[in-house]
Amino acid sequence: MAHTTLTVEQELLIKDFRVSIFGSARTQPDDEYYQATYDLSHRLAGQDIDVVSGGGPGIMLAANQGHQAGNVSKKSHSIGLTIELPWEPEKNNHIDIHKHCEHFSNRLDTFMRLSNVVVVMPGGIGTALELFYTWQLVQVRHICHTPIILVGEMWHNLYEWVKKDVIGGGKASPEDLDNVFPVKNIDEAYEIIMDMKSLYDEYGNRICTNFEKYK
Repeated sequence: MAHTTLTVEQELLIKDFRVSIFGSARTQPDDEYYQATYDLSHRLAGQDIDVVSGGGPGIMLAANQGHQAGNVSKKSHSIGLTIELPWEPEKNNHIDIHKHCEHFSNRLDTFMRLSNVVVVMPGGIGTALELFYTWQLVQVRHICHTPIILVGEMWHNLYEWVKKDVIGGGKASPEDLDNVFPVKNIDEAYEIIMDMKSLYDEYGNRICTNFEKYK
C-alpha cells in the first residue's frame, strides 16, 4: 500500500530516475508477460528506481505490484497515472503516487515528463499510441534521447516494418532507430536500463531530463 503523500508535481521536482512501463490492461496474471513485468519492476525497486504505469489492471498492475513487493528500502516510488474509462477501476492497490487524468493527451504528456526510460510490453491500440508518442517526441527533439525498449515479438515485427517500409521508403531517417531496442527478455531490458541509470548517476544535472526538455 501507499507509503507517501507526494503528488506527481512534487515528485517531478525530486529528479528521481524513473522507468515507465506500457502494456495491455487485458493481460492476465498467468500470462508470461505479466510475470516478466512483475519481475522487472521487482528488480528495479531493488535498485531504488521508480516505476511508472497507467495505474490500472493487467501489465500496469504487474508493474506496480512488482515494484512494491521489491521496494524493501522504501527509497523509490510506484507511480500510477490513471485515466477515466468506463471498464477500468480507478486505480490498482499498489501505487505510492497517483495522478488521475481526464484526457489521454494530458496523461501522455505526464508520462513524458516522468520518463527516463520507456519499456513497452505487448499491448493494443493504447500501448501502440504510447510507443509512437514517445518515439515521435524523441524524433523531433521535444524530449531527450529516451531509450524505448520493446519486449515481445509483436513489437519486433513492427520494428522490422519500420526499418523496411518507413525508413526504407524514405519516410524517416535511419537514426530514428538509435534509441529503440528490441530485446529478447527482461534481462536485456534490465541491462539497458541500468546502463542509462549509470549515465544519469554520473552526469546528474548535466544530463538532459525530460522534465526540463519537454515543454
